[in-house]
Amino acid sequence: MTVARIAIDIDSTLHPYWDQLAAVARRRFGVSLPYEEQRTWAISRLRPAQLAACVAETHEERLVLAAEPYPGAVEALAAWRRAGHYLHITSHRSADAHAATERWLELNGVACDDLHCSADKIARCVELEIDLLIDDSPVNLERALEAGMRAATILHPWNAELCETEDVVAAATWPELAAHLEPLLAPARASLAGAGRHEPLH
Repeated sequence: MTVARIAIDIDSTLHPYWDQLAAVARRRFGVSLPYEEQRTWAISRLRPAQLAACVAETHEERLVLAAEPYPGAVEALAAWRRAGHYLHITSHRSADAHAATERWLELNGVACDDLHCSADKIARCVELEIDLLIDDSPVNLERALEAGMRAATILHPWNAELCETEDVVAAATWPELAAHLEPLLAPARASLAGAGRHEPLH
C-alpha cells in the first residue's frame, strides 16, 4: 500500500546534468558555462536558440545513456520503493526523449512507478496528488510549495538562495538528502500503520 507519493526530477537531481550542458555549449558555440557562476535559473550566456539546441542535444539518446547517477541516488530511491512509497519520475525532457530516459532508468536500476516527460511538471504532480517534489529548479520548487507539496533539492548555485529563504529540504549529496527527508517520511509510515490508509505529507 502507498505511503507517500514522491516526484523526482532527473537532470541535476538524479545526475550531474550541468557537466553535459556545459560541454555541449563549449563545443557548439564556444561559450563557457562555469557551474559555480550559475546563480540564477536563467542561462544568459546563451541566446534562446542556442540554449534550446544545447538542451536538445543533451537529451539525445547518446548523452542520456552516458549520464552517471549521483552517488547514493539509486540507493535512496530503492529504499523508498521498498518502504512502499510511490515514485514518479518527472522531467521537462520532450516526449522524444521518453524512450531513452526509460532505458537509462532501467540500465541504472532506478526504482520508480511512473515516468512522465512534459513541459509542466507541477500540473502533472497535482493530478497525481504528489506529496513531495525533489527538483533542482527554484521555479518548480516554489510552485510545488504554492500547490501545498513539500519540496526538496540537491543544492546547486542556482537554488541556494531559495533554500535559505523558503521551506525547502536541501542537501549537498543524496545520502544527506535522504537522511534529512527521513523525519518527513517516517511519520507517514506510522500513520499508515495506525490508520490503514495513505495520509498526505502536506
